[in-house]
Amino acid sequence: MARLILSLDNQVLAEYNMTKERYTIGRLPDNDVRIDNPAVSGHHSLIINILNDSFLEDLNSTNGTYVNGKLIKKHALQHGDVITIGHHQLRFSDQQTSEADQDEFEKTMVIPAGQQNADQLARAEKAADEAAAAVRLAPDEAALQNEAQPPAAEVKTAPPSETSAGIDANAIPNALPLAKLQVLSGTFAGRELELTKALTTLGRPGVQVAAITRRAEGYYIVHVESGTEGDYPLVNGQSIGAQARKLADNDVVQLAGVKMGFFAT
Repeated sequence: MARLILSLDNQVLAEYNMTKERYTIGRLPDNDVRIDNPAVSGHHSLIINILNDSFLEDLNSTNGTYVNGKLIKKHALQHGDVITIGHHQLRFSDQQTSEADQDEFEKTMVIPAGQQNADQLARAEKAADEAAAAVRLAPDEAALQNEAQPPAAEVKTAPPSETSAGIDANAIPNALPLAKLQVLSGTFAGRELELTKALTTLGRPGVQVAAITRRAEGYYIVHVESGTEGDYPLVNGQSIGAQARKLADNDVVQLAGVKMGFFAT
């Protein structure tokens, strides 16, 4: 059975089991899914369920209806789609979507440890560590790195960062909000992958491979290898180059021809 999960600022407000053919979404009390917020039109959107398929339609709302960040008029919903209406989100969950489809996506894009090049991954992790270390620098430490080094006697010791002050860096990643990737294009559009590991390697060997690492300071994407020299993954349409790139909520990653949204949950 398909469900809608209503949330605001990552806090779940309500869940709706979709047992009827039509569901209206809007601000007025007569809607099946009521969102009492000025940014939401009286009758904002409509979902029609036909057999095993669900279709979303914008009802000429003032602020529009978005699916996975894109403005839509009509859209065939898929498991994992995130509908944005005003400031609220509705996640579409379709229990009828087979787990085999999800498994097939992971088999296609997620590279198992046994198939990874250890040297390449070591370089990728080192790049991520260096990028994370740069974030940890105290302001005057960063300033010292950007200037010519003065004689040793004149170098001032910078105040310790939080990490060097004794906070266990190994415990910090566990306090990070979990993040996920959601496929935005291609056969597996709508599929999600939770980034629960310290390092997740994605792509297609011989085409393009990248690693996403989970550090105390956040999530970083690093180029691992590609079939063509200089063919790096894109984030928001820009090449990440050979350096690690910190990911921000709603970034769009393009890797091996597949677009994926990065979402901090």
